[in-house]
Amino acid sequence: MAPRPLRPHRDDVRIALAGLLGGLLLWAVGLGTRPDTDPIVLWSGRWPILLPLAVTAGCELLRRTRPRTGLLVGVAALTLDTLTQGSLATVVMFTDLVYAAVLYSPPAAARRVLWISGALTVLGTVVPFAVWRVPEALLIGAVVGIVAFTPGATGWVVRNHRDAAEAARLRAGQTALLAEIDRVQAVTAERARMARELHDMVANHLSAIAIHSTAALSLDDPDTSKQALGVIRENSVEGLAEMRRLIGILRDSSGDTEPAAAPTLDGLASLVEHARGNGLDVVLDCAHGALPAPVELAAYRIVQESLTNALKHASPGRVTVSLVQHDHALDVRVTSPFGDVRHDGPRAPGSGAGLIGMRERVALLQGTFEAGPGTGTEAGTGAGAGAGAGAGGSTTGPRPTPGGRTWTVRATLPITEGETA
Repeated sequence: MAPRPLRPHRDDVRIALAGLLGGLLLWAVGLGTRPDTDPIVLWSGRWPILLPLAVTAGCELLRRTRPRTGLLVGVAALTLDTLTQGSLATVVMFTDLVYAAVLYSPPAAARRVLWISGALTVLGTVVPFAVWRVPEALLIGAVVGIVAFTPGATGWVVRNHRDAAEAARLRAGQTALLAEIDRVQAVTAERARMARELHDMVANHLSAIAIHSTAALSLDDPDTSKQALGVIRENSVEGLAEMRRLIGILRDSSGDTEPAAAPTLDGLASLVEHARGNGLDVVLDCAHGALPAPVELAAYRIVQESLTNALKHASPGRVTVSLVQHDHALDVRVTSPFGDVRHDGPRAPGSGAGLIGMRERVALLQGTFEAGPGTGTEAGTGAGAGAGAGAGGSTTGPRPTPGGRTWTVRATLPITEGETA
């Protein structure tokens, strides 16, 4: 609960001054609530009225800062006022003190004020009627209810409305915060997806361009240079087409460029043929049935990125691509010769984003991913560190075999029943 200010609120000062001036005006014209002949009046005359009036006006200054103290002193002032001719301004200001005590006090104190005022109203109705047995005795309870219980009940209703409005405001703020968090997460996820798509669609062509341009510059053979330039032109045109298709996807519709459909496993044959054209000795073994579109896209991109890494980092030799569909999963395995990049160096620069993208694709499908040096039939278990790829992580050490060392990428993509294409 926020600490209460020590100085009275400016509205409370206005209320106190208005009540005091109103009471002085009533006192000046000689208007009281009881005549001097009333038996309850112990201090007759006009001057005793001013003391409870001034005290009650002073209590109005405490209605927000010290509401309970103001009410207790106000009760004493009202009791004193009942022993004089009385002032209507004093009674009105007392009702405001009851209202403020319920509205601004802590919840427990506000409930006590409301219960006490209600009990006094009942007692003021029942006891006088039981003692005097006249209908007029019921008016005492009515007056007590008007002076005490009605302001308290009004303050309780207003308090509940304020609490409900504050709770609604907090909920709105929390909803806005959660919406902003969701928006940021959605933007981050979309940026990651765009980065994966851009890398997978273009990196293969740019890697081939880098490798063949290096060969064209390093060899003084016109035929070889011409052949390399032909491969460079082919990959440049295809890479430009991939970029245009990606821009079409991002724009949804960009003039005469329609968004391209997501690649499927039916395009693996052309992907492997393209890799062969770039100089890789690739063998494809693909056996699968109907698969969900996300699984096909992830498998295609994993094979595409693995062939790109093999083009950049692998030693001369055969690259094997194998896809096997089991009951509830698709097993993707790409094996390539594992060279000593510490001495030879990669044929094209790498950033490590490829292995990160593959791992993210597999994680989105809640599958498993392994990449590392090993034998041709068993991948090293690791967090995705690649030979020369630059991605951090631990892998099993290279194990020499009669056929040489290999680098294996393996992904297991779960297939959810009822979602096959």
